This record gives sequence, C-alpha cells and structure tokens, in this order.
Amino acid sequence: MPINWPLLGMTPSLLWNFNHVHDYMTDVLRNNGGTIMYKGPWFSNMDMIFTSDPANFHYISSTNFHNYPKGPDFREMFDILGDGIFNCDSKLWELQHKTTMSLFNDAGFLMLLEKTIWKNVEEELIPVLEFMSEQGSTWDLQDIFQRLTFDGICNLLMDYDPKTLSVDLPYNELERAITKTEEAIFSRHLLPKYYWKLQKRLQIGNEKHMTEASKLSDELFYKFINEKRHKRRTKICDVKSEQVQDYTLLTGFMREYDDKIGSFDNNHDKIIKDTLLNLLIAGRDTTSTVLTWFFYLLAKNPTAEAKIYRELHAQLGLKEGQKWRSFGAKELGKLAYLHASLCEALRLFPPVPVNHKVSQEADTLPSNHHVRKNSIIILHSYAMGRMETIWGQDVLDFKPERWLSEQGGIKQVPSYKFTAFHAGPRTCLGKKMSLIHMKTVAATIIYNYHVKVVEGQSFTQNASVVLQMKYGLMVKVTKRNEVKPQLATC
Repeated sequence: MPINWPLLGMTPSLLWNFNHVHDYMTDVLRNNGGTIMYKGPWFSNMDMIFTSDPANFHYISSTNFHNYPKGPDFREMFDILGDGIFNCDSKLWELQHKTTMSLFNDAGFLMLLEKTIWKNVEEELIPVLEFMSEQGSTWDLQDIFQRLTFDGICNLLMDYDPKTLSVDLPYNELERAITKTEEAIFSRHLLPKYYWKLQKRLQIGNEKHMTEASKLSDELFYKFINEKRHKRRTKICDVKSEQVQDYTLLTGFMREYDDKIGSFDNNHDKIIKDTLLNLLIAGRDTTSTVLTWFFYLLAKNPTAEAKIYRELHAQLGLKEGQKWRSFGAKELGKLAYLHASLCEALRLFPPVPVNHKVSQEADTLPSNHHVRKNSIIILHSYAMGRMETIWGQDVLDFKPERWLSEQGGIKQVPSYKFTAFHAGPRTCLGKKMSLIHMKTVAATIIYNYHVKVVEGQSFTQNASVVLQMKYGLMVKVTKRNEVKPQLATC
C-alpha cells in the first residue's frame, strides 16, 4: 500500500510515480486484492476507491448502475465536455444515449462510415505510407493515426475534411489543443481542486490550454451549426432544390433534438456543440491510440503479424502480389485472428485506462469495501487487463489465441472482465464503428507494408486520460513486396 502520510495522505506516492502511474496502480491493486481505499490530503475531499475487481466493475456498471453516475465532480473536471453524452447523467444522458445509438445504427450512416473510412485510407493514408517507404525516413506513426482519425471523425460529424494527414503534416490548432486538454484533465484527478482552479483563474499551465481548446471548439462547431441551419432553411424554401440525403451526425442531431432539448432548459445549439466535441475527442483518440499500441505489439511479435497477413489472403480471396482493394464490414467479420489481435491490444492498452464514478448513496461493494455517500470510485481498466487472477500467468504476453475458440471463432468474454469498451448501460456506442475503422486500417497496412519500430526509443505512456505514447511511435515503413520472404510467410 502507498504510505498514508499525515496531512498529505497517499498523494506523494502518486505524484512520485506520476509518469508511470497506471503501472504503479496496477502493482498496488495486484498486491491488495484488486481494490484499495486511496486517502487524499486532509480536508481535500480526494479520498477514492480504486478497483480492478470484475465483480465490483459489474456491480457498479450494471447491477447497481443508477447509484453510480458520473457525478458533479466529474462534470467539473471534464467541464470542457459541457452537456455532451460522456459528461451528463439522468434524463439528459438517456436522451443523448438513445439518439446517438439510433444514429449510429442507421443504415445510411453505416454506408457513410464505410465510404469515409476508405476515402481517408485511399486518399490520405496510403499516399503518406508510399512516401514514407520511398524516402526510407523515420516517422511518428501515432501522429499519423491521430491525423487520420481526426480527419475521419470531422467528415462523419460535419462533412468537413481538415486534411491534416498529408506528406507535409500541416499543423492544426484544434487537433493539438485536444491532446493538451486531455493531459490537463488527467492532472486534475491528482491535484487538489483549489490548485487547478487557481491555475484556471490565472490562466497558467495546463488550464490555459483548456481555455484555448474550448474557444477553438466553440468557434468551429458553432460555425458549422449555423451553416447547416442556413442550408436547411434554404432547402425548405426552395422546393426545386435537389434533395440529397445527409447522414452526417450534425444533421442527425439537429433533426432529432429539434423537439426534445427544450424540456431540459438547455440551449439547443450548445447541446449539439457539446455532443459533437464529445464525439470528436472519442473518435480521434481512442481508435488512433489502439492502432498505435497494436503496431507496437506486432513489431515485438512478428509471428502474429505473419498470421494476420496469411489470414488476409485466405479469407479475402487475395493472391500473392494481387492489388489491394476495398472491402466491407461483412468481409472484415471473417478476419478472426485480426479481431483477436486487436482485442489483445485493447486488453493490454485500453485507450481509456480508468473510469470515474461517484456514489449517490452509501453502499457495500462485492469485495466488501464500504462506500460512503458521494465517494469517488475509479474503475481501473488498465490494471484489470493485467491481473493474473483474471487472465492467467501469461497475462503480460501478447497472445491473440486467448480470444479464439477451438473452432477458430471469437470467444465471447464478459464486458465486466474485458472492459476496454466499458460495460452496462454506458457501454461504448462507437464499439462497432471503431472496430470497423481499426480493422480496415490495420489490414490495409499489414497487407501492403511492413512496419519496423525504431530501436532505442522510449515507449513511455503519456500522463493523460487517454493512453497515448508520450513520445510517439517512431517507425520505418517498407513496401511488402520489398520485405524478405520469411517475414511474410513465416
């Protein structure tokens, strides 16, 4: 257990291990039965329960879900998200959850999703990879994935392509501001409220970046909301205008919220703006983070890469040297080993390593830990994916086979054990979308190129609410037909 110091509580231990805090907390939880009571500084109201116990996770996320909302402290720490789906509770969350799920499952949107993914892959990703292979230079693969997913989610949200992924890697102010914002939010979890609130008032440190990001996002989203409203009014007035179905999420939310938001006494456009920002951050960072760690793991496990390469030929009917083609979600579903490999990457490096909850009423967890009213509970997905009691003695090994049945299909693992997509009513609504995106990008790269991770670099995790690499992932890319045969056929 961390030392509980007079006045300071256990905070010195967390701050001392700040740069590898998730691994540190994993060790602490592993040695204390999976659940601990963290004592914050006296009078700071920072006492928290950390848990990686599947029974607790299931109880909090599903069985007694209504007793464990995000809570006002979460809303305050994540204030940049406003009234978006990840930051609200009760009836407003229910409305946003139902609306978002309906839009994500719409056939027209799913067609737009596949079209957008392939457009970005063919027009942005492949040209950059071709340039990388021809130049033989070193590039940051994490930066490339972040740009790819940022462009993609902007297309899906607003039919707007910022074109941040190209060989000259143009600077985008909002895209960089989001990364700084996530670091600031993470530091808020570990610092007394009065400290970061003082930084916010003085506009210094990470809090200055938060304010700048909020202004940038407001400017961007309100601009698109106003433009979309103008276009809709024009179409209504011009009966001769060609009616082209618009499946972007902005149009969908405007249509669905027109008659519903008013009952919550909220500003209509602000709700839409907050929702778009929530989805932008989730769509950019979670997918790009998983892909980064995925290719890092493949570089350490070339046998797994070779198996995926062979599976692409066998399941998609491709022949050696055949030109790559686009394919749909149905064909992606045949790639069991690729799916298993991505699940294994998600287990070891969940993009959102912790989830924050607060108790509305006093309670007792399945682990017999008492929960006071208004207690903060941290569900530690990162630690859960590294527990020997859950995954076995080979828990730290990259082993896609653990996800495959004897028949070669995908094993169904309970969501409270594999928590990368959370569990219960707040299960990630974008799970299907993100898997389609990750499989498309991974399959395209593995079939056409070999990614070699540059030796000697640091693979430190960034201290952020999203599990990114602090210094990126520096790689060299070689065309697959130039790779030595044993690498492709081992």
